[in-house]
Amino acid sequence: MLAVHGLTPAAIGPVLDRLGAPPWRGAQVLDWVYRRETADPEAMATLPAALRRSLAAEFSGPAVEVAVRSVSADGTRKLAVRLADGELVESVLIPDRHRLTLCISSQVGCAMGCRFCATARLGLRRHLRVEEIVGQVQLARAEIGRQAFEAPGLTNLVFMGMGEPLHNLDALVPALEILSAPWGLGISPRRITVSTVGLVPQMHELLDRTGVNLAVSLTATTDEVRRDLMPIDRRWDLSDLLGACRALPVPRRRRITFEYVMLSGVNDTDDDARRLVSLLQGIRSKVNLIFFNPFPGADFQPSPRARVEAFQRALLDRGVNATLRESRGADVAAACGQLAAQGGVSTRASARSGAAGASSDDPRAS
Repeated sequence: MLAVHGLTPAAIGPVLDRLGAPPWRGAQVLDWVYRRETADPEAMATLPAALRRSLAAEFSGPAVEVAVRSVSADGTRKLAVRLADGELVESVLIPDRHRLTLCISSQVGCAMGCRFCATARLGLRRHLRVEEIVGQVQLARAEIGRQAFEAPGLTNLVFMGMGEPLHNLDALVPALEILSAPWGLGISPRRITVSTVGLVPQMHELLDRTGVNLAVSLTATTDEVRRDLMPIDRRWDLSDLLGACRALPVPRRRRITFEYVMLSGVNDTDDDARRLVSLLQGIRSKVNLIFFNPFPGADFQPSPRARVEAFQRALLDRGVNATLRESRGADVAAACGQLAAQGGVSTRASARSGAAGASSDDPRAS
């Protein structure tokens, strides 16, 4: 059976041909699925009744559902998303004035082992499929329709949830096609950002095959520190990573975002700021300084705000575009680095408990 949220023109065409339906019906089906958010063929009213019945036997339903909703005091909304096999991932809707950003997951857990990230504690359980990636966006769009946000709809999409997106490139690229295509969800690639710890060959492939923005998790200015924080540095060190960034086919008027999680006494010194400026020379870039969000068992403390702001000033004074990413949703474990499928407990156990008390809107739920 075809997964409804994995449909493409190439996938629906042979099905319609086998059912004796004209090819132009494919555009109608895709419009119902992605624009009108209708996953049930029986509800696609512009199709003949016989074709609707036939398609219902061909398609599998949505691959994801909301298990638990957690709402932060700042309006951030975390969705624990249950997959068909009972695993959970997490998506986060982040309202900010006239922007509404959705942060989605690409894997159940993660294999990268970054010590400042709660997801790493889970290890890698499995990759998400195309329909599970796209399905998270469809769930969020339905959520937006039920809530009052200042922004009229989703404005930005970031792959910064659970998992390393470029480790799942085989599903990521087709999902990005559906998310951005005119026949799909029609989200501009300029509004989509994919974050990576620095899988160098896959970075090249991503930008060769898509028009999305790239964010690279840097978080240290020496290999000694980065290797301790991020095991990926043992495979591609700072020289390899930043050399690759200089060679990437980044479109004109775009920049690579370098994410830098501020860890007290680890990577937040004035010397770190000076080294960071030197490392980024020759790269069209901006630096996003991220407040570390502690989680149970974390080995680090967040840098004090005054230290983060001083670090930012040191970068700005040396001509580096540097912004602060304010922490959002920390009270429901929805902030950057905290996603771990219900606090890091077994994702299957979370799915079972979520089914019993699903859809809690209590801000304390997590």
